[in-house]
This record gives sequence, structure tokens and C-alpha cells, in this order.
Amino acid sequence: MPDIAAASLDRHDTIRAVNYVEGGLRLLDQRELPFVEKTLECRTAQEVAQAIKDLVVRGAPAIGIAAAWGVVLQARTLAAAARKVDLATLLPTFDVLNAARPTAVNLAWALARMRAALAQAEKAGAASDPLAALTAEAHAIQIEDLAANRTMGKIGAAFFGDDIGVLTHCNTGSLATAGFGTALGVIRAGFAAGKIAQVYAGETRPWLQGARLTMWELVRDGIPAKLIADSAAAHLMKTGAVQWVVVGADRIAANGDTANKIGTFQLAIGAKHHGVKFMVVAPWSTVDLATRCGEDIEIELRDPAELLSMSGKRTVVDGADAWNPVFDVTPEELIDVIVTERGAIERPFAAGLARLAARG
Repeated sequence: MPDIAAASLDRHDTIRAVNYVEGGLRLLDQRELPFVEKTLECRTAQEVAQAIKDLVVRGAPAIGIAAAWGVVLQARTLAAAARKVDLATLLPTFDVLNAARPTAVNLAWALARMRAALAQAEKAGAASDPLAALTAEAHAIQIEDLAANRTMGKIGAAFFGDDIGVLTHCNTGSLATAGFGTALGVIRAGFAAGKIAQVYAGETRPWLQGARLTMWELVRDGIPAKLIADSAAAHLMKTGAVQWVVVGADRIAANGDTANKIGTFQLAIGAKHHGVKFMVVAPWSTVDLATRCGEDIEIELRDPAELLSMSGKRTVVDGADAWNPVFDVTPEELIDVIVTERGAIERPFAAGLARLAARG
């Protein structure tokens, strides 16, 4: 693991997209970036669920964190109305939040932790404070994610040679997490260690997370970055400018198959053809050992209008239709290394993931 000074990492960790304040959840509205930095404040769990659906907050870890705070907001509402805070009164809230996005496992994982914290408080009886327990758990989820990202950054950067080019897809930085990022965290750590000469970011249609969000983070951090059209990726790899593709994940199955933003699968195919290494970076909460393989992962389909328009303006002839899956699955045989805060593993992934699971 490279010896990267904490101050170097701090310099690349200044963005916080999810901020809880007493009675409200402030979300940096990612629909408005990079030109408008606007905060949306949610005061109810329903508003948090809608913000997740509407992509105000996005990225698997950030979605889970926001949902955890959504539970806290509803618990506060119940307590303020002198109503009991328990599983029975919060169950509808858990259901609403869990249904907000289907593919990212972090959402269900965070809500399961909140339910466990609530169950523990209920078990403690009259001496317990369920609202305090839920607040503490949401805070722990957020703090742990930031620490995990810092750790993954160092672990992933250790795989890099010197003076390399890296291609990334979608946005996996501070905007998608508690801070620092997953795949973008590895890139930040690699740059801080002096190993990365150039970063390339795919634009990531149809929402342009790479163009709008990743480039915003990279430019803000002073990391050399070039935007490419998604369709230019294979040609870029052919030039020899890229030695690693580094991406995040929304769900990692027990065999290592990985669901991530649509377009990731074709990057993995291109990387394999051109001898470019392919790294997946995600916190352990993204690993779903209950899902056998990628075929069992539900792929979210969204409104075709998102593909038929740009910034609210239709770009396709009236009467045209579209198919808009927003994730795809990369088979494990196309992945070289999976990085989590528990460690990095290479194939065979099933055995490696089971080994990391045993660490608890």
C-alpha cells in the first residue's frame, strides 16, 4: 500500500454532497451541477425518497446514507408528535425508501442497519431512546463510508505503475459517497502518490454524470483530466494512452459479477481486447453474497424521455421510442481486481469474496 500523506488526501476531499443538520437533510442537487451549486433540503422521509428517485442524490453509497437519514427524519416527526418510534410506526417509511431505486444494494443494506439499530433499542426497553439510536447509526454509516473510501484509495493505488493513464466511467467521487469517492478515490490517491499522469472520463449518457460531475470534481482538484465521448473509449484504449479502467459498482454478486452504470460492460470488453487492466472499487456494503451471479440482479429501467431529450429539450423526432436501462452487468471474467475496504481480491472472486466476508 503506497505511503500517501493524509494531507495529500485531504487536499482532494473537500466536497460533501449529503449533510444532516438538526431536523433536515441537505443534499447538493446533482441535477444542477456543474454550473449551479444548489442545496435541496429534505425534511421528511418522503422528500428523501423523491430526491433519490429524481437523482438529486445519486451513487450507491450516497443513496444508502441519504436513506438512513430519511429514517431519522421520520423518527423525529413521530417523536415530535408524541408518537411511539418503533418498527411498526416506521415500517411504511422503510418500504418507501427501499423502493426508491432497485439496483444499488447499498440502499437496502443501510436500511437493514437502521432496522437492526431500532430492534436493539426496542430490546433494551424503556431505558432506550430509539431516536438517538437511529441518529447514531445513520451518523456511523456516513462516517464509516468516508473512512472506507480513504482505505480503498490507498489499496487500489498500490496496483498502479508509474506515469499511467486511467479511464473512468460515470461519477464515483465525493458526490456519490460520504466523501473522497470509490473509484475516483483510487484515482485521487493514485494522483497524490504521483502515479497517474492523465485521467480520462467518459461522458456517461444519458445523464452525463462523467461530463457534468466527474470532470467538475477532477478540475476542482487540479487532476489532469480529459473528457471523451462514451463511443471513443475503445479507440482511446487502442492508442495505448490507458493502462487501467477504474469503475465503481452498485452491486457485486457472490461470483464477482458486477452491476454498474450502463456502458461499463462495453468498457470491460474493450479493456480485455486491448490488454488494459480493469478494476472495480466499492465498499463492502455493495457486495451482495445473497445474489448468486449477475443474472439475478434487477436492472433498473427508467423513463425513455431521459434518452430522448437533453437538459429537458427533446433531441429526437416525435414518435420515436427508446430503451433506457441505466445499469449493466460486467461478468467476473472481464474484471482483474475488486477493491473493497476489507482488501483487494483477484480471480477467483467467489473464493476471495467469501474470504473477505469471513473477516466480518
